[in-house]
Amino acid sequence: MESSHSIIEALVRKIKDEMFSSVDLYSFVSPSAYDTAWLAMVPGGNDGRPMFGECLNWVVNNQREGGFWGESDGYGNPTIDCLPATLACMLALKTWGVGSGNLERGLAFIHANTEKLLAENHGRCPRWFAIVFPAMIELAQKTGLEIVFSDELEEVLTNIFHHRQRILEREELVDKYHYPPLLSYLETLPLWYGIDEEDIVKHLSEDGSMFQSPSATVCAFITTRNRKCMNYLQALVQRFPHGVPSMYPMDEQLIQLSMVDHLQKLGLAYCFDKEIENILEHVFRATDLTFSGEYELQEARSFARKLLDKTLSLGIRGLMQLAVKNYELRQAIFKSELEELKRWCKDWGLTDMGFGREKTTYCYFAVAASSSLPHDSAVRTIVAKSAILVTVADDFFDTKGSLDELESLTEAVGRWNGKGLSSHSKTIFDALDNLVRDMTEKHLHQQGSDITNDLQDIWYETFASWLVETKWSRIGYIPSMHEYLDTGMISIATHTLVLPASCFLNPNLPKCKLKPSQYETITKLLMVIARLLNDIQSHQKEQEEGKFNFVSLYSKENPGADTEDSISYMTDIMDEKKKGLLEHALMDGLDDLPKPCKHLHLSCFKVFQMFFNSGNRFDSNTELVHDINKAIYIPLEVQTSKPLKPLPPHAGPKKGNSTMNTHFDQLYKPRVKPSFTMHWISPKIRDGSGKMSISLKLKLCFF
Repeated sequence: MESSHSIIEALVRKIKDEMFSSVDLYSFVSPSAYDTAWLAMVPGGNDGRPMFGECLNWVVNNQREGGFWGESDGYGNPTIDCLPATLACMLALKTWGVGSGNLERGLAFIHANTEKLLAENHGRCPRWFAIVFPAMIELAQKTGLEIVFSDELEEVLTNIFHHRQRILEREELVDKYHYPPLLSYLETLPLWYGIDEEDIVKHLSEDGSMFQSPSATVCAFITTRNRKCMNYLQALVQRFPHGVPSMYPMDEQLIQLSMVDHLQKLGLAYCFDKEIENILEHVFRATDLTFSGEYELQEARSFARKLLDKTLSLGIRGLMQLAVKNYELRQAIFKSELEELKRWCKDWGLTDMGFGREKTTYCYFAVAASSSLPHDSAVRTIVAKSAILVTVADDFFDTKGSLDELESLTEAVGRWNGKGLSSHSKTIFDALDNLVRDMTEKHLHQQGSDITNDLQDIWYETFASWLVETKWSRIGYIPSMHEYLDTGMISIATHTLVLPASCFLNPNLPKCKLKPSQYETITKLLMVIARLLNDIQSHQKEQEEGKFNFVSLYSKENPGADTEDSISYMTDIMDEKKKGLLEHALMDGLDDLPKPCKHLHLSCFKVFQMFFNSGNRFDSNTELVHDINKAIYIPLEVQTSKPLKPLPPHAGPKKGNSTMNTHFDQLYKPRVKPSFTMHWISPKIRDGSGKMSISLKLKLCFF
């Protein structure tokens, strides 16, 4: 493990230099072949030369080995983005009569791979693709590019064209329901849509762009010759002489937040905690990310993915190497800690109780899956042991112990003396005493203060609540909802898990915060949410056993209300409490708890969400087995994609195939001046719907 730590530390230092140094974020962005091709098509005047010759040169010199232009996955293979990008680049070359070899290879790629790429999306496509791809086919065919598709593919294309037609008929040029609006795809819209110069100029941004889209701004400029549009395009090419991005300008704060999101998903956020904290401190009203438009978020995530891909290529695949090494280290630590925990349970007799639920692995998995590594091993162990004891003791109160045994055990915990206990009661007390002694000795050594009485008080409060609920059940007493919740938020024992463990965080929980009468708001919110989540998913089982919980109590106090009404009422309460919990966990100034302690509360909330959000996964013996095996035991699989077969230099369509040319029988007049001819085709074709798939570079299991 020591060598793994050294490798990870070296990789982190290297990546920090590349990703978080004071460099221009846009220096990492991959150019958009599609948008660069549109700038390459802008005529420069009466000399028959392009206005942006550097963009045309980029198109000529940046065709991929497989014959395509545009986005590729992490292994260099084309994605669905490549289809319109490749057609646009071929249009640019055809417009200026250059790159005959590029055109041949591009056509070969389109004919050989369109069906495969569309099939990967199961015949479906995102909105942007349904708008752009048909237009590119129409333009390509009417500029003389001989695109021929097989009969099998024609049905899929028909659906896509129909999808495009529905979008054009249903949506306004600009409306509040669709973003980006149709007008941001100006270069693809047919003349029949009725767009005039006034519509275009009215919607130009202050910087002269059409919704920050380079390709749409090209069309706006060609149509209107607006000076602001030209200034935007000239500034764009000056800023990005080696290929322009798909959107400019972009919200750099949103880009940074998306970078943080990617690092978290790779399980690497803890490696860059200071850098991430710095980013978040400089993002004003960061919570707006939740409400941003879907397109803007998608663009930012796409941008961040490109940035990280670029970083990979600059850093010899450093980030991915770091993710792999980090994952392998996680597994090694998980495995070691779990084996140690199992030994502890066996040594103290908790494994062979003969009743209830044996959840050692579930408890450890839940804690490990929500914590940082390689830090906080002691915290994970404390929470896992506490959760195991809570499970065993709770089951003893629910199913096994007599009332005399339970009262004796609770009294023993109250005086913290196990004298007179026997059998299961003695086993539970002895294991609990070992856990508390271990915690207090560590805390005294590390922090110099004795928390023995505080920990004992928390555990006694928990045992006393279990005894109250058991007595209610056995004597047939039915409490009010308020009375039940006051006890139930304690008996769920989330505070028993997070507060003692928080004493070992850095910075740690102050000793005074362990007092039952002084629990912070965030702790009380967690206790209530966990109880309600548990009750919603366990009410049916408890009803069958003749027990009550909040669901049945609500129905009793509200005649006419059924189970669905009860759950709806509880869900409303939970939603409000969750907002409060998140607010206290993520915002400063609402309490004086250390940030790591608040984050541990949030982790505990996530665990209860995992167990009880859509079912009772904790009580299932199979629900989490696959996830546990992936996280702890199954070695990491680094996926590799098989490259496409190399295309022969002159590969092309067979003459016998049917052609889409039969669908284009009406040619519109060009939008532009005679020196530059662009053909617009009748949209009376076909269309379809779908979603873009993303090829993941690693098959990771971070929770």
